Amino acid sequence: MKAVTVSDRDAGVTGLSLTELPYPVVSENDVVVRVHAAGFTRGELDWPDTWTERSGRDRTPSVPGHELSGVVVELGFGTTRFTVGQRVFGLTDWARNGSLAEYAAVETRHLAPLPFDIDHTVAAALPISGLTAWQGLFEHGRLAAGQTVLIHGAAGGVGSVAVQLAREVGARVIGTGRAADRDLALGLGTHTFLDLDNEKLEDAGEVDLVFDVIGGEILERSIALVRAGGTLVTIAEPPKTQPSDGRALYFLVEPDSALLVDLAARVRAGRLKPVVGNVVPLAGAPAAFAPEKRSSGKTIVRVTEG
Repeated sequence: MKAVTVSDRDAGVTGLSLTELPYPVVSENDVVVRVHAAGFTRGELDWPDTWTERSGRDRTPSVPGHELSGVVVELGFGTTRFTVGQRVFGLTDWARNGSLAEYAAVETRHLAPLPFDIDHTVAAALPISGLTAWQGLFEHGRLAAGQTVLIHGAAGGVGSVAVQLAREVGARVIGTGRAADRDLALGLGTHTFLDLDNEKLEDAGEVDLVFDVIGGEILERSIALVRAGGTLVTIAEPPKTQPSDGRALYFLVEPDSALLVDLAARVRAGRLKPVVGNVVPLAGAPAAFAPEKRSSGKTIVRVTEG
C-alpha cells in the first residue's frame, strides 16, 4: 500500500516521503480501515510516540497522522462493534502507524460509526479538533453559560470548533488570530476578535477561561487574564506559572467514541461545522506539513476518492 513515512528525526518535514509499505496486520479488537480522508498535526514529528512503540522500541519508518475517516475492510479477532463495509471515523493510536496511508489498523474503541450523510473529508477534520475542543472547554475548563472564554487560534482546526461549542452553551467568546482570520472567526460566532500581530492581547480584559493552542509568550501573557476562580487550559505546553487566584493546566486529548458520536450528531443537525482548510492528495501530504502551508481550518489529506 502507499503511505507517507518518516525515518529521520533530524530531517523534520523534509524527511517525509510517499513510499510503499506492507498491508497492516490486524490485531485482536482491531479493524483495518480503508482510509478515505485523513488529518494530521504539524507538531507530531516532535512527539516521542512518532518514533517509538509503547515499549520504547524504535518503530521507524513510521506513518504520521492520527485522524481518519473511511470504510472497514477487515475485522480482528474478537471484534464485534463494526462490520466489513461500515463507514467509520476516529483516531489511530499515538504509538502505532497512523492515518496517512491507504489502510490503517485501528482499535475499535477509538472509532465511531460515520453517518452516511457526512462526507469523509468533513469527518476527518473532526476527531482531534472536536475532542480537544470539548475536553478543553467543558471537562477541564468547566465552561458554563454566561461566562467569558478567550480562545486562541479561533480560526484554526481546534479553535474553530471550540468557538462554536462555546457559543452553543451561551458563553461570551473572544477569539484571537491573525488579521486574515478575523472574518472567519466572527462568522463562527466570536463576539470579539483580537489580531495578535496588531492589537494588544491585554485588551481582552479578564476572562473565566483561556483556551490556548499557541504556547510560548502568548501562553504566559494569558495567565494574567484569568479572573479570580478562573482557568487556563492549554494543549501547547505545561504552563510555567499559575494565575494568582485560579488554575492553569496542560492536557492531552483522550479518545472517546461516545463523544465522537455526539459530535457527528451535531454536524448532521447543522449545529457544528468543522472548518476544512486545504485538501491535498496523499502525495501532497509531506509538503502540507510545512509551516508556510498553514491555513485557516484543518488541512485534510484525501487518500481515496469515493
